[in-house]
Amino acid sequence: MCEPGYRRGVTRRPGLLGVHDVDLPDWRRLLGALHARYEVGSFAARAAFVAEVAELCDPGDAPARVELDARRVGLMLRDDEAGGVTAREVRLADGISALARAHQLAAVPAQVLELALDTPSRDAVLPFWTAVLDGREADGAVVDPAGALPPLWFQETGSSEPGRQWFHLDVTVPPEVADRRIAAAVAAGGRVVDDSRAPAFVVLADPDGNRVCVCTELGRD
Repeated sequence: MCEPGYRRGVTRRPGLLGVHDVDLPDWRRLLGALHARYEVGSFAARAAFVAEVAELCDPGDAPARVELDARRVGLMLRDDEAGGVTAREVRLADGISALARAHQLAAVPAQVLELALDTPSRDAVLPFWTAVLDGREADGAVVDPAGALPPLWFQETGSSEPGRQWFHLDVTVPPEVADRRIAAAVAAGGRVVDDSRAPAFVVLADPDGNRVCVCTELGRD
């Protein structure tokens, strides 16, 4: 589980930064992008904060992707043309952190959810899932251009044993969050199935045996 083929054996392009190249107080590099979430009081305050973030962006910058919920502003920075995080995104993230400090906003850990489907032939099923999710193919996965749906990637497997769990969730969190998230899941009745690839990922199961992976960016370079 949790070894997406489109991430394996990828040579880092010139100018791209790895997980150990980024050290920002509010931001974490998750799945090739910088993520931050801030607690912001009212909807008006959230909208005003996003407007000020927009003013920090140069016309040539890749736009920050923004998500608003009932309490928070979530931000994601990534250079899609370069295929990851560059020095430009780090500079913008640093500026957004300074803006958040000026507003006395508290940062909370970000996380990213992915869906994974075990299949003996990714190429056979990928067009179907691209169509039914109205998505686009990116590096062998299906992504939602609007960012409303989690990515769907395909783990190639030849197994056809009865009762196999074909779908599972991958929850990618900052490294400092992973251990307590795993401990909380075990305390809630789960169990560790496989931690041989930690800290890249740890496979957990709920009391019924349904599996989920808690992942970090560490150990994937």
